[in-house]
Amino acid sequence: MTKKNHTNKTVSKTKARILLVDDEANILEVMKIRLELLGYEVMATSDPLEALEIFSENPDIEILLTDQRMEKLTGRDLMAKCLDINPYVQTIIFTAYGTIEQAVEAMKAGAFSYVTKPVDHKELEIKLEQALEKRTLLKKVHDFEGLIDGKSEFSGIIGKSTNMKAIFKQILQVAPTDITVSVFGESGTGKELVARAIHLHSGRAKGPFVAVNCAAIPESLLEDELFGHVRGAFTSAVGSKNGVFASADGGTLFLDEVGEMAEAMQAKLLRVLETGEVKPLGSDRVRKVDVRLIVATKQDLKKMVAKGSFREDLFYRIHVVPIHMPPLRERKSDIPLLFAHFLKKAIKKTNKKINWIDEDILQAFKLYNWPGNVRELENMVDFLVAIAQEDLLGAELLSSTPLGEFSSKIPVKPLKDARFEFTRNYLENLLKMTKGNISLAAKHAGYYRADFYKLLERHGLDAESFRKRTRKISTSELSSL
Repeated sequence: MTKKNHTNKTVSKTKARILLVDDEANILEVMKIRLELLGYEVMATSDPLEALEIFSENPDIEILLTDQRMEKLTGRDLMAKCLDINPYVQTIIFTAYGTIEQAVEAMKAGAFSYVTKPVDHKELEIKLEQALEKRTLLKKVHDFEGLIDGKSEFSGIIGKSTNMKAIFKQILQVAPTDITVSVFGESGTGKELVARAIHLHSGRAKGPFVAVNCAAIPESLLEDELFGHVRGAFTSAVGSKNGVFASADGGTLFLDEVGEMAEAMQAKLLRVLETGEVKPLGSDRVRKVDVRLIVATKQDLKKMVAKGSFREDLFYRIHVVPIHMPPLRERKSDIPLLFAHFLKKAIKKTNKKINWIDEDILQAFKLYNWPGNVRELENMVDFLVAIAQEDLLGAELLSSTPLGEFSSKIPVKPLKDARFEFTRNYLENLLKMTKGNISLAAKHAGYYRADFYKLLERHGLDAESFRKRTRKISTSELSSL
């Protein structure tokens, strides 16, 4: 292949790398110089097929900066082929005003953004920085996802049950975007913790996180709380006040119990989401705000829309990515973890020494259905530690609590459930022993391979999760094992 305007393919590890592609040689050379002055390492070519070859040889290039209209390959097609090689590459497309529609389609297909020709270099500089930031976040998400299966705590949220791990992954997937998220769940399930975790793993993590409970603020004061006021807006307004939208500028605003918001207030919230502007009470000026909104509610907003008590247009505006927090009764396998977590906190707060726990207490915690969810469990642990007289949490402490009736009960499961549980435990131990080797596990179990697969599927087990590489242990570690 004939080389055209091809820079050195040796990639520096200290600079962000850009692959620049434009079939107009004069534009290519000027752009290359400008980008290098900004501190980027640039590999440039006027041939899109050669660009694909360069990317194949340097798949960790951070940014593809390409013209849309080229003879051998369009910018969108080049991007698609590069994404197949590295899904984290961020693409910015140069386009003429007449082909903006094509650039928008390219964004739907995976491009980060587009810049119209003639290029506004300041705009391009900003978009390059944003593209690099997004790539970093996506890489971080990928790295965290690989660790989730082995974690029992994620950004302050405790749990290792299947449904909680699914929520952890959902948080990581949505965090790098600015998409509005709705968190649904009963009171006490940890909706605000989800909102904080999204904020912490987003590009806004260094910005403010502001939380407001809409149900805790009287309707007459909520507008002032959200949008603020100027001096003299009302009788007691002796000074100006920023609302929470202004306070959260550059960060994340969490509106809890948004379903409690009056209809008039819903209309004003919708306008802010559509325009990105807030108007303080008593002011004739608007203020632009850059806020990522996360809302939460324990109510069924769809039913409220059907009844006419919640605006349909606002519902669709905030219901972009729904996250459903399960009640504690649906993830009881997390109860021992939660108990241990809150016990540690309670001991620290009271400065007591609790060395022993009556087994019946944990049994009661597992049997109780926790209508108040995780918050109720935390309060119960605090209560037990507070009234404990010795270093033992004894079952008798539960006598005056809703858990008292469960403290001496030994559950007797139906035979079918007990058999299912026994078989699942047996299969899990077998897969651990064989490190996920299906053929070997089936042989030990006395099953044909195909029948063994069906048995695993029936018990919700995936052999792949048991296939772990053997860790090498250094001799210096032996004494500490």
